Amino acid sequence: MVFFWNKYIISDFSILDYRLFYYHSMFKQLTPFILASASPRRQEYLASLGISFQTIPAIIDETPLPGELSTTFAVRMAKEKSETVAQKNENACIISADTVVTLDQEIFGKPATADEARIILKKLQGKAHKVITGVSIKHAKNNIDESFPVVTKVVFEQYSDSVLDAYIATGDPMDKAGGYGIQSYGGFLVKSISGSYSNVVGLPMSHLITTLLKHNMLTV
Repeated sequence: MVFFWNKYIISDFSILDYRLFYYHSMFKQLTPFILASASPRRQEYLASLGISFQTIPAIIDETPLPGELSTTFAVRMAKEKSETVAQKNENACIISADTVVTLDQEIFGKPATADEARIILKKLQGKAHKVITGVSIKHAKNNIDESFPVVTKVVFEQYSDSVLDAYIATGDPMDKAGGYGIQSYGGFLVKSISGSYSNVVGLPMSHLITTLLKHNMLTV
């Protein structure tokens, strides 16, 4: 699927919010971009800056290695995603990311059931946890290959089980690492954050754009 935000043309993206039609490009693209992610939130962040891109989700094994640190895991996942997609797209800049929620080095993925979501949220209640996004930028033809982690500290408020159950009943936790979405219903769970907000959503935009400008893949 290809997006031409500055020309208001979209193909094969049925769940797009209509407001994205009105975003204007503030950057000039010096190479094609591919986002190696199916995340609607990451797609919207890129689109909000008027960046045209193709979406090709990478299919990889996302199992942590025994004893693997959460930061190492997030960066490894992002790097494997970009490398997988770059194999057949050497003329494009591949952007990939992987976000994990961690408390005391325990990695919390996306809950598969309401019970799993409840267990995760109860562990995070009233505590400070880390949201780590591994980011990978790869352009095979131009020999660009950079990966890095971005960490945000998030503190949860303390809520009763009935409040958590009401949140879980919305279905919001089910497709999000750590079982919550700060940008949606789950925002009320968060007492404070220290660091990048967009990193908690899934794509640290300041770090990403700085890297793309540094490698001359974007300009103004």
